[in-house]
Order: sequence, then C-alpha cells, then structure tokens
Amino acid sequence: MTTLHILAAGSLRGVWPDLMTAFHHQSGLTTDTHFGPAGLLRLRIEQGAQCDLFASANLKHPATLLQRGLAMHTGKFAANSLCLTARRDVVTENDTWLSLLQRDDLRLATSTPLSDPSGDYTWQLFDNIGQVYPGCGERLKQRARQLVGGIDSLAVPTGELAAQWLIDQQHADLFIGYASYAPHLINHPHLLVLSIPEPFNIQAEYGWATFTHSANPLAAFLSTTAARAILQQYGFA
Repeated sequence: MTTLHILAAGSLRGVWPDLMTAFHHQSGLTTDTHFGPAGLLRLRIEQGAQCDLFASANLKHPATLLQRGLAMHTGKFAANSLCLTARRDVVTENDTWLSLLQRDDLRLATSTPLSDPSGDYTWQLFDNIGQVYPGCGERLKQRARQLVGGIDSLAVPTGELAAQWLIDQQHADLFIGYASYAPHLINHPHLLVLSIPEPFNIQAEYGWATFTHSANPLAAFLSTTAARAILQQYGFA
C-alpha cells in the first residue's frame, strides 16, 4: 500500500488527522506527516527531503518551489486570520486589542518572520496598523519578541498551543497567532482572546505543492466539500 510522505505547516496539526482519516476512507491511501514552520519545511525540501505533498500556511512557499522546478503543481485549500491572546489579569476594563498592543508594560510575542508564515502575517498586520497610525507598526516590530517558529526558537511542548504555553511559562503577556486556535484558547479562563478587525487583520492563504504523481489524489481531496467542512470545524475558512 502506498504511503504518502507529507510536510505540513504546524498550524495544521490539529485538523490534519481528521483530514487524513477522511482521505484514507475515500482513497485507501495512507499518509505519514511531519509538521513544522512552513518556511523551514520549504528549506528541507530544497535540501532534498523526501516529500510527496507540502501543505504550507502561505502560497509563497509552494510557488517558490514550483518556480525552482522542484514542485509539479500547486493550489490553494484553506484560509485563516490572526487573533490576539492576552493574559487576562493584565487586561483593564478599557483595553482593546489595539491598546493592549500599544502598552509598553506588556511583553508581546510573535512567531518568526521568514521562517514561519505566522510571523510574516503578523508583520503585515503591523504594516496595516502603521498605515492608520503612523509609526505604530514599526514600534511594534521593534518590541515584538520572536519566540517561536524559528530555527533556534523555544520548543513548544507537543500538544500545547504556543499562545497558551508562552503566557503560562511567563515568556509573554500577549501573543499574536492564528485565529483558528481561538476556539481552544477560550477554554482557558486565565486567557482572553481578542479578535482583530478589518482593515487591520490579514487573510492567511494556505497552499499545497505536489512533488510526485502519487500525491495528486490528496491534492484533489483538499479542495473537496468534505475537506472544506472539516477545515471549517477547526476554525479555517
């Protein structure tokens, strides 16, 4: 029986088992998946790592692999956005998502740009803020602690969410991450999850790249109604 080797963005870790179970029932194929920051996974592929399908948290990495002649096909399969998680006991009655980000007394943590699309999207968020409030975006970039998603980042224990773990371990008071994690984070009474409205928030687009013909059924499955329904159950659009 064919086993597909998959490299997938870490933010897909929660939804991926259900997706692969549904795919197996449909196709009979099995999968073996390794997760990590999509930028670092792309580097592994460029360095020769075995991979049938790469599921990225952005469209740029699959497109780069296609342009360099490593990938056969690419496509889009999901979307996400960002949210702000705060330690509840630092939030005052008058605080908003933006006022929390602007408070110099709070430690703001993010993922790592270039290595992890979550960090890239957060930097885009800061740019959006800067367009409305000149200078604010650059100050946020200077204050932000890039604690996860990089080569030498802190290792978040398996089964833990970065926002929860970083705040629980006193590494940060605030964390900007994917909104798909919000349904899990709100179950922790010591955390407060705040939505980030338009026009500030970003649209995170998830894409795949195939490297063998064997991966074509999985790429097709990711665009089916069944796959979209599973993704939506886990907070993806």
